[in-house]
Amino acid sequence: MKRVKAACILQTLVFSQKTEVFPNKEDALSENHREIERYKKTLEKSNTRYQILDEHEEADGSIVIHVRKQLNEKADVNEYFK
Repeated sequence: MKRVKAACILQTLVFSQKTEVFPNKEDALSENHREIERYKKTLEKSNTRYQILDEHEEADGSIVIHVRKQLNEKADVNEYFK
């Protein structure tokens, strides 16, 4: 018999520029940062254990983040978050 002892997911999320809504690049970039903060607050509110591995801005103004998230709240995933 097998069972999953621990599991995490690695995600690459792209927060793209909303140029149709914000024609000004600085405003669009600010909105991207606000959207990322809302995403992080959602994770915290749901008590999802996560770790931002990388966050960078692309040439087109999109922001890419690499995140490691806990999948199962009952599993011991400490080894993934050292």
